[in-house]
Amino acid sequence: MKDERIKKLADRLLHHSIRLQPKERLLIRGHINSKPLLKELIDEAYRIGAYPYVELEDDEISRHLLQGNVKEQLDTSSQWALKKYTDIDAVIVISGEGSAVDMSDIPVEKHRLQGEMMHTATLFYVNNRRWVLLNYPNNASAQKAGMSFDRYEDFLLSVCTMDYGKMEEALKPLKRLMERTDKVKVVSPGTDLSFSIKGMPAIICAGKKNLPDGEVFTAPLRDSINGTIAFNAPTIYEGAAFSGVELTLQKGKVTNAVSDHSIKMNEILDIDEGSRFIGEFAIGINPYILQPMGDILFDEKISGSLHMAIGAAYDEADNGNRSSIHWDMVLIQRPDYGGGDIYFDDVLIRRDGLFVLPDLLALNPNSLE
Repeated sequence: MKDERIKKLADRLLHHSIRLQPKERLLIRGHINSKPLLKELIDEAYRIGAYPYVELEDDEISRHLLQGNVKEQLDTSSQWALKKYTDIDAVIVISGEGSAVDMSDIPVEKHRLQGEMMHTATLFYVNNRRWVLLNYPNNASAQKAGMSFDRYEDFLLSVCTMDYGKMEEALKPLKRLMERTDKVKVVSPGTDLSFSIKGMPAIICAGKKNLPDGEVFTAPLRDSINGTIAFNAPTIYEGAAFSGVELTLQKGKVTNAVSDHSIKMNEILDIDEGSRFIGEFAIGINPYILQPMGDILFDEKISGSLHMAIGAAYDEADNGNRSSIHWDMVLIQRPDYGGGDIYFDDVLIRRDGLFVLPDLLALNPNSLE
């Protein structure tokens, strides 16, 4: 694949996302099929005067390792990873899975063990290093998105190279509004949910951590959530897809959870004490992402959407919830998905996916495109 947007994407990642400086050490973790982008990143890093290091990843090899891994093995891997992340200044993670189902038959216990054992190393770089995560065009992701590879490739490169500086400026009024809001109410078909975000920081996401991007996230006060929410986008966790997810919450805790795979979903929700509480609430605004693609990096930024994550809160917006999982679930509120409203302190801020307050109109699709 030869496309000038690949070089533009490399520039965006290095200069906008992680702001790489001379003599800094950059770790690039990328799937084998992302080599065209890896080469551009290496060359541009050298032009900056930085020191790039590369780890090539392969889903087929990873699957074989995951099938047999044990605690003692992963303990060594975790120690190595922590030392590695201590030694570098920034990380770029490029996903490019080969098959959408490669990991679907791995036992839940194996996924869980790896997540628990690598949690410390991952949290270290997430909280202490500059980093960005993105996908690279691949057949599996195109298939999940219901697109041909050529269409998916064109879409991905376009959405990843849009003007994220403009988006960042447009998101600032929403950030300020969220940070002075107490009560949030979400209403949609099957959804009537209320909670507080009083005193919680709101974090702008405009190409610094993820590409594509386009959201502001915070966290509900842990025990403040009451009501029901019906998510209308499929969600994937540990290689399994779940649809029709409906949650009932009382004093912050998920007391009832149903989906097309309710038993497996509840097994995940019972992993630990924090896995039935919410660690994130966010509003998605990317004008180019309009439908679920089976990839949370895209789906949580869908125009006119919101999402909530069961499990761990992020350090930037920490409501105190701790868990080994962070499972994002998406509700789209545009009319073609049933519509819906968001209220802040009893004031309507968004109806049917479009912002209605004057300070927020710049976030509507026609203004951001």
